[in-house]
Amino acid sequence: MRAPNFFYKGLGFAVLKRRVIKIALPIAAAALVLSACGSDDDGDKKKEGGSTAPGGGNKPTWTIGFQAGLSGENAQLGINEENGARLAVEQANAKGDLPFTLKFKTSDDEASETKSVSAAQKLIDDNNVVAVVGPAFSGPTKAASPNYAKAKLATVSPSATNPSLTNAENNFTAFLRGAPNDNAQGGGMAKYLSKKLQVKKVFVVDDKTEYGVGLSKVAKDELTKAGVQVVSDSVPKATPDYGPISTKIKNSGADAMIYAGYYQDGAPFAKKLKEAGFTGPKFSGDGTNDSQFVSLAGDAANDWFLTCPCADANVEAATKQFTDDYKKRFNTNPSTYSAESFDIANLVIDQMKSFGAEKITREAMLTKLKGASYKGLTKTFKFLPNGEFDGATTFIYQVKGGKIGYMGDIDQLVGG
Repeated sequence: MRAPNFFYKGLGFAVLKRRVIKIALPIAAAALVLSACGSDDDGDKKKEGGSTAPGGGNKPTWTIGFQAGLSGENAQLGINEENGARLAVEQANAKGDLPFTLKFKTSDDEASETKSVSAAQKLIDDNNVVAVVGPAFSGPTKAASPNYAKAKLATVSPSATNPSLTNAENNFTAFLRGAPNDNAQGGGMAKYLSKKLQVKKVFVVDDKTEYGVGLSKVAKDELTKAGVQVVSDSVPKATPDYGPISTKIKNSGADAMIYAGYYQDGAPFAKKLKEAGFTGPKFSGDGTNDSQFVSLAGDAANDWFLTCPCADANVEAATKQFTDDYKKRFNTNPSTYSAESFDIANLVIDQMKSFGAEKITREAMLTKLKGASYKGLTKTFKFLPNGEFDGATTFIYQVKGGKIGYMGDIDQLVGG
């Protein structure tokens, strides 16, 4: 009886095996379909540039990349810029008159220097990406720029303001700065403090980042030139307790204080300064100039002065239509560098259109952008031979009643 029993068991296994195969084949096929649908912002990853978009006729498809911190600390600053650039791409496609179809691909560096290189590589490896808006932060820009230079992939940053990024020895040949650097911003702070507020002693604190160190150096140098006494210290970002430095500032006899850092740390710092009883003018730069600073700091944010080489898109007449479109698309007001990012994306698109039916190459795009002069909503974008923005206007804001209020051009307010 063992032989027949063995036979029936073997037959059962064979039947079962055929059933498993019949079930497994459709599942495997479905899995292949699903995996083919996986995508980034730009729809798919291209091995070669200028592919034809599905349903797009004979129009080639090109991608504009975007790199910034879109998650983690200070992510709102990156999101502001992403929204502006994305809106420009969507509106350009909607007009229907481009000789190509545009796609938009984001890469999140989490505002981290260590993660910036891999974030940049994601865009570099996609040969369909012909230019990048960003990186947004100075540290990540410094880390990623050698790779972008090697790939000849142009990056136009709305907000990486550390002055040293355009130093010749860096050889960041693909980097273009889309805003005045911190020589303008730090100098603007010093001018307003010394001439408008006529302070005698200022305590300057940086957060030890590329951005913070660069901004604080300029502010200290310019204050010293103006005859103002300067005391300084460095407190690394993510410091658990800003109480000790706040007490030090209060006891220093300083008339005013500058914090060169980002809103994520500026907010708890503001609270501790208030607890310490420091009542002098408090300044910070574009890294803190965001509604998140006010939300996180509460009433401790009141009366803070915030500078930025960016105008308020919600106030300026030239950006009214942009503001309306932005609010309709994202259900929020534009914020720091939103309009500038919109302009920079349109600058890139404008240069792309100049190719006509010709294939767009990265090297040719880089050359065109370096020589471009583009009148945007916020300003005219033009670059010096080293990639530096050709201009130096800086604006000042002040928090009042829980809102960031726009004051205007520092030079005009001070009187030259």
